[in-house]
Amino acid sequence: AALRHAKEAGCLVFGIVNTVGSTIARETDGGIYLHAGPEIGVASTKAFTAQVTVLAMLALRIAQGNTIADEEFKQLVTELSEVPERIQEVLQSEEKQLVEIGKVYRYAHHCLFLGRGYNYPVALEGALKMKEISYIHAEGYPAAEMKHGPIALIDNLMPVVFIAMRDTIYEKVKSNIMEVRARKGCVIAVTDEGNHELDDICEYVIRIPKISEVLSPILTVVPLQLLSYHIAVMRGCDVDMPRNLAKSVTTE
Repeated sequence: AALRHAKEAGCLVFGIVNTVGSTIARETDGGIYLHAGPEIGVASTKAFTAQVTVLAMLALRIAQGNTIADEEFKQLVTELSEVPERIQEVLQSEEKQLVEIGKVYRYAHHCLFLGRGYNYPVALEGALKMKEISYIHAEGYPAAEMKHGPIALIDNLMPVVFIAMRDTIYEKVKSNIMEVRARKGCVIAVTDEGNHELDDICEYVIRIPKISEVLSPILTVVPLQLLSYHIAVMRGCDVDMPRNLAKSVTTE
C-alpha cells in the first residue's frame, strides 16, 4: 500500500528484494535483487544481512566521487569484499561461547539490547530475533536513552546486550555499561577483537574482527542472531516456524 501511494504521488520507487518476480519487484520502477537464496525460516536472518550489505553498496556508489575520497571508497569496497571471511571467523571463534551464554540465559523472562549510532538498528534486530524465535520478551533501545525508562527494569536476572565497538562513540557506550553494572545488571558485550577493556565489567564479551564503523552492523548482527537461535533450540522452540508468525502478511 505504501509503495502504491508513493507511486501515485509521483515518486520514483526503488525496491530491494530477495525473491525474483515478487509483488514489490513487479511494481517498483527499479531495484536490486539480493540473490541471498531461499530463506526457509519465517524469521529473516540472511536476508537482513544481505539488505544491509546492498544498502551499503548503494550508498558507496552514490558517494563515489562526491562525498568521500577515492582512498576511503576503495578501503570500504575492499572491506565489503572481505565480509564473508570475517563472518566465518565470527562463527568459528564465538559459537562455542554463544552456546554457553544460551545455557545461562535460556530461562530469562526479559532481555534488553542497547546500541548507539550505526549499531542501534542492530540492537533492534537482536531484540526482534530473540522475541520471534525464543519467545523471550526483548526490547531494543538506543543506549543514549537507557535512562528514560529501561533502566528501571534492570536487575541481576535481566541480561543486557550491548554493541560496544571501539568507534567514535565507544566511550559513551562504555559509560552506559558501567551504569548497568552499578545496578547489578548482567552485561553481554559485542566488541572488537583485541579489546579487553570490558573483560572485568561484563559477564561475557563477544569479539568480532575489526571493520570500519559504517560497515560494522553486517558483523555485529551475526552473534545476536546466533544467540537467539541457540536459546530457542534450548527452550524447545520451532526456530523455522515460530508460533503466530507468517512468512508474508496479507492484511494491514
